[in-house]
Amino acid sequence: MAFDTLPAPLAGALAERGYQAPTPVQAAVIEPDAAGRDLIVSARTGSGKTVAFGMAMAAELLGEDDRIIPSREPHALVIAPTRELALQVSRELIWLYGPTGARIVTCVGGMDASKERRNLNHGAHIVVGTPGRLRDHLERGALELSALKVAVLDEADEMLDMGFREDLEEILDGTPDGRRTLLFSATMPKPIVALAKRYQKDALRISTVEEDRGHSDISYQAVAVSPSDIEHAVINLLRLHEAETAILFCATRDNVRHLHATLAERGFAAVALSGEHSQNERNAALQALRDRRARVCVATDVAARGIDLPSLSLVVHVELPRDGETLQHRSGRTGRAGKKGTAVLIVPYQRRRWAESMLRNARIPVEWVPVPTPEDVRAKDRDRLLEQLLAPVEVDDEDRDLAARVIAEKSPEDIAAALVRAFRAAMPQPEEIVAATPEAHRAAQREKHRPGFDDVVWFRMNLGRRQNADPRWVLPLICRRGNLTKNDVGAIRIGPNETAFQVPRALANKFMSAVAKTATADDDVMIEVSDSPPSQGRPAGARPAGGPARGGPARGGPRRGNHDRR
Repeated sequence: MAFDTLPAPLAGALAERGYQAPTPVQAAVIEPDAAGRDLIVSARTGSGKTVAFGMAMAAELLGEDDRIIPSREPHALVIAPTRELALQVSRELIWLYGPTGARIVTCVGGMDASKERRNLNHGAHIVVGTPGRLRDHLERGALELSALKVAVLDEADEMLDMGFREDLEEILDGTPDGRRTLLFSATMPKPIVALAKRYQKDALRISTVEEDRGHSDISYQAVAVSPSDIEHAVINLLRLHEAETAILFCATRDNVRHLHATLAERGFAAVALSGEHSQNERNAALQALRDRRARVCVATDVAARGIDLPSLSLVVHVELPRDGETLQHRSGRTGRAGKKGTAVLIVPYQRRRWAESMLRNARIPVEWVPVPTPEDVRAKDRDRLLEQLLAPVEVDDEDRDLAARVIAEKSPEDIAAALVRAFRAAMPQPEEIVAATPEAHRAAQREKHRPGFDDVVWFRMNLGRRQNADPRWVLPLICRRGNLTKNDVGAIRIGPNETAFQVPRALANKFMSAVAKTATADDDVMIEVSDSPPSQGRPAGARPAGGPARGGPARGGPRRGNHDRR
């Protein structure tokens, strides 16, 4: 099925963009039985649903001459959960409806509200916005919905999850009864069903979830790693794929900040997106990715929703998503518009069984592959270098003159070696990876044992995970009570009810003396010599003394499992 049933301006815009045939959701919304009806559409991220609802509302917006019907008040309203998604929708509709003469206004939080009001006052055919900002304009009288012909709720389930129910109801209550309502939602929980019943009439149910489940254009891979090697795995994956654009998903803004700083320090051109960034900062980061000034984006789930980067070919789940739906939403940033993409899950070895269960329940086929080693990365680098050097290039006379001077001074072997060296110098070095087993992890930690901690005394305190013990405040407590510096404390292992830690034997007597002096009558923290070293248990990671915990949460309670600090 081609786009020949669409109005000529839209069909021309699609052809110019390289669209050859509609995706399943696009084909479904332009079927004759969908014409003029309310729609409830379930489709995955990346399935082309923005273009789909752009097509679906054409009959309400265009006249007999295929031009936009003149009006000062909007005839179409599109509501999206986040700024990024609203801006993406606006960009898509601008090129799709550009040939029709449509005027499109975007209203999102974080932007200049007074400028938006001026744009609305000048007249708009299509308005795209977020619930809170649209409600604000409606209450101030800047947004007039009396002439509305079609309302679109994009990712309605997300809007309800984010607490926008009251905003949506107030906006929809201000629209005419005869309007069409197109509701797009990846899932259909009870609140969505209730919303559809209230605001839709005889809605046609369309679902393409099974047709594009898991995104056929996305290759899913999973790597099992030792928890302390998560960042190393990220670096090696980025180096192995050398994707034109990659996005890395973390669970919290603090972890985004930490990983972004780590990658920038290692020489990666990276940007960060999280809730702590202003709209201007977010726009600048996305523009850097589109301009190729940056190639890696570190982001939280919410911040990355709605991002559309045509060159994005690699998604790395640095921290596991909470469920299969989140996994597909994240991964759907790649594999779009018929292009191939790769999504890689980094799985701490102790969570492999949980990850396998999540993938099985989501019916996502995944290939478990080894973590890329430095040898794997170097082999890829050799292939890439040969491809670059052997590719035909255009040179001018000045280039040839300079080449002749170099050949006169150096042998071909020396020149080639210099080119190889220059190529490698521009690339961050890959990392050694520990085998993803508890035994290998413990062996690696012993190998990394810091100088001065070959002969240690183990101490213990009566605080553990059940008392919310965390290395970030346990370490300062040890130093304060024992008059030590952070470099005087070795491994810290947090168990359910107590915490064990190392002190060099040469400092043990001094430490216990200071602990006795700093104790108070009402002190609930007891520190004493441990009779034996603690069992290794399931370490949750390791970090250099005095450095930030690698791969762990930056706020909230401690992670499950014991914590090693080397």
